[in-house]
Amino acid sequence: MRNATMMQTRQQTGFTLIEVMVVVVIIGILGALVVPQVMGRPDQAKVTVARGDLKAVASALEMYRLDNHVYPDTQQGLEALVTRPAQGAPNWNREGYLRSLPLDPWGRPYLYLSPAAGAPYQLYSLGADGRQGGEGTDADLDSRQP
Repeated sequence: MRNATMMQTRQQTGFTLIEVMVVVVIIGILGALVVPQVMGRPDQAKVTVARGDLKAVASALEMYRLDNHVYPDTQQGLEALVTRPAQGAPNWNREGYLRSLPLDPWGRPYLYLSPAAGAPYQLYSLGADGRQGGEGTDADLDSRQP
């Protein structure tokens, strides 16, 4: 009697072919509905990534300022967040403020000016076209913009 119960238990483990096929069909239907929505907006996704990068670098700049009482100047640039500048950073964090400098989603470095007109610094990307100005995905992205 015990062997019969064990045999039934072993036979009931796992999935049947029909169950697996139903799951595959459901995944296929979801993929057919979701993928075109996501794949149709790669430029919009790049803008979102760039905005996130700008916020992360701006936060690192704030940490640098809290430690050193000034932002890195234009000559020191964003590199001051990764490696200690030769001058002007007496309390520089030994671990740095960023592991590495990110590139914008279009493969170009983020641009940095300090001081900037009307602000302590300007951190920006030139957008998809790599030129100042533009509209849509070609528009400049600035850390001071919402």
